[in-house]
Amino acid sequence: MNLADFPHRRYNPLCGEWTLVSCHRTKRPWQGKPDTSPQQTVLPFDPKCALCPGNLRAGNQKNPNYDSPFTFDNDFPMLLPDIPLEKMNERDVLVANGEQGLCRVISYSPRHDLSLSLLTPQEIYTIIEAWENEYKEMFIPGETGYISIFENRGELMGGTTLHPHCQIVSSATVPTVPAIETINQEKYFSSHNACLLCTYVEVELKMKSRLILENDYCVAIVPFWAHWPYETIILPKKHYSDIITMSRDAKFAMADMLHRITVKLDNLNFSSFPYAMAVHQKPFAGSKISDAAWHFHIHFLPPLARNAVRRRFMTAYELAFMDKRDSTPEETARRLRACSERHYSLSV
Repeated sequence: MNLADFPHRRYNPLCGEWTLVSCHRTKRPWQGKPDTSPQQTVLPFDPKCALCPGNLRAGNQKNPNYDSPFTFDNDFPMLLPDIPLEKMNERDVLVANGEQGLCRVISYSPRHDLSLSLLTPQEIYTIIEAWENEYKEMFIPGETGYISIFENRGELMGGTTLHPHCQIVSSATVPTVPAIETINQEKYFSSHNACLLCTYVEVELKMKSRLILENDYCVAIVPFWAHWPYETIILPKKHYSDIITMSRDAKFAMADMLHRITVKLDNLNFSSFPYAMAVHQKPFAGSKISDAAWHFHIHFLPPLARNAVRRRFMTAYELAFMDKRDSTPEETARRLRACSERHYSLSV
């Protein structure tokens, strides 16, 4: 197939969905509504920041003078631990269930100005260790269905503070996307007797057209089915179902990959690149899927279109019909490969 010049659909085997690729549309004169430039000076400490050491958070909770990743209960949680587990069902058309959960926040560093792209791999490794610790501590046998780890970076992603941090949410049920990924990974394993994402890594390492970065344990790829222009996925080469089963070397390699890919994203436009990051791993509930079928991975979903001042907006076709993108994943991967691995702010 001529994937570079003509409209076509690409299948996402993880979610069982299709994305329409209309690469010829990049030649049209209008390229989206410009936003204001995200460029701004960020200081190492902000006396008004709720996450900086020594500052007050909501409810007069004072942060300690921490010097490593700092974890605390979310002051504005999306789920609460003690609510009545009531149910509503009106003829199977109005259905609602009470949902309990725990919500935590991890501040990556005491420095207000250091994101993953400016932290060292060793510092990021301590964050991954914090993920693992929270993953273990938040799990309640028989009550926890899934633990979501995610980061909203930048104002365009709705981040309430510029201080680099992530959130961890423990829920009684499995959220929609991991649940769909579970079904499709299970289906692929049943029919092929092989892990879907292990197979995908093998194919991408052979083709290399969408490969951005690689180390001994991990790869960073613009997925063949990517919906967002600069969507990327980080995958271990070896099979791991969750963060607990990963070796120390694999976790350090993941830290190295997180640093390198975020540097490249920032270097695309010489500015802090906004993104949503999500860590996906095997659910605790909702499926009997085996460890051999579920493959740990990390999604990066940046909202920008072509440059630092053009946001990618959802159109009527995407909102009401199906996902669509205008540039090919191969072209996106080429642009990211071309970016330096030295952060633009550190260059002389």
